Amino acid sequence: MRKERGMSRRSFVGAATTAAAWAGLAPEKVLGAHGRAGTARLGRALRQEQDAYDALAKINFNENPYGPSEKVMEAMQYAFKYSMRYGYPDGGITQAIADHHGVGTENVLLGAGSGEILEVVGLTWLDTSKKVVGVEPSYGSVYTHASGIDADALLLPLEPNHRQNIPRMIDATRRNARDVGFVYLCNPNNPTGVPVSADEVRDLLDGIPEDVPVLIDEAYHHFVEDPAYETAIPYVLEGRRVVVARTFSKIYGMAAMRLGYAIAPADMIERMRVYSTGSTNALVMWGGAAALEDVESERWVRETTLRLRKRTAADLEGLGYEVIPSDTNFLMVHIRRPVQEAAAAFRERGVLVGRPFPPMLEHMRVSVGTESEMDRFMNAFEDIFAATASSGAGR
Repeated sequence: MRKERGMSRRSFVGAATTAAAWAGLAPEKVLGAHGRAGTARLGRALRQEQDAYDALAKINFNENPYGPSEKVMEAMQYAFKYSMRYGYPDGGITQAIADHHGVGTENVLLGAGSGEILEVVGLTWLDTSKKVVGVEPSYGSVYTHASGIDADALLLPLEPNHRQNIPRMIDATRRNARDVGFVYLCNPNNPTGVPVSADEVRDLLDGIPEDVPVLIDEAYHHFVEDPAYETAIPYVLEGRRVVVARTFSKIYGMAAMRLGYAIAPADMIERMRVYSTGSTNALVMWGGAAALEDVESERWVRETTLRLRKRTAADLEGLGYEVIPSDTNFLMVHIRRPVQEAAAAFRERGVLVGRPFPPMLEHMRVSVGTESEMDRFMNAFEDIFAATASSGAGR
């Protein structure tokens, strides 16, 4: 018999809201008039759309499900006073980032999420004659953007153990050096969650021509436990041709607010600045500066996320499914069937999981949500795969 996960008060509220949504009832009928702040002022259609969205367990985009901390919210609330201005105090965000990493402000470039930083790097160092060297699967927007500006991508497969093969990356870069605009390294990698060691990063930088830029995407830096891993920011201080991309979307819970940044040598930052939109908004800049100071909240999110990731991995492995060891706020499980089919079944149960990542079409990426969301995921997982097994459709 399937074992139901625990039902804390938080779990009950989430489950009650979900049940109400799927039954066509407004959640306030279950939770009371104050069950969802602010909905009284929304139109009926908008409220129904909001309620349906809120009822889903959203573990598909590697988000922080807890949102910004109270200190960050207070800072953003204060910054509303500048919402009508083009010129306004920025909360000291650039200086705060520089101080946080021990670099100068000339080494920092802000972006509307790290996604903008990745695009700016592409616009700076790619053209119709240049290629980006990377692996597949990885964070594919870098390669998609390259295609969009008529550049090309030279993609290498992951190893059977899901690691990035650094010697092969070095070899590919050296053999195509004249045509390489930059090398892309997502560390830890998305979607596998596997990190590249500090020694391997140094091997990469030492092994390729010194004038070839390397973009190192550290979006999931804060969740790494592997002692062999280190941030690449010290290479900026060495003057290496390295751009490190970071984001406030993960550990700090500010995905919808759009704040990311690059750390790079000053001359590289100046080249990139030409292609930057400069569209970072006042609220998120003040919030970002507050987030860097709120180490207590950062620690809580990290510890809670790692605990739930490990628990979920153990539950999946206990059911006989292989989980790729992860150093991020998500994991990948080999479900032995097409992800697209399984994702539809999860959606029917109010759970959103990650999309397919070719060529790993039977590996499902699962973000770490709240405790109640992970309970809902595991209950749905057991429902779906128990049904598959009993119907004889599984492999």
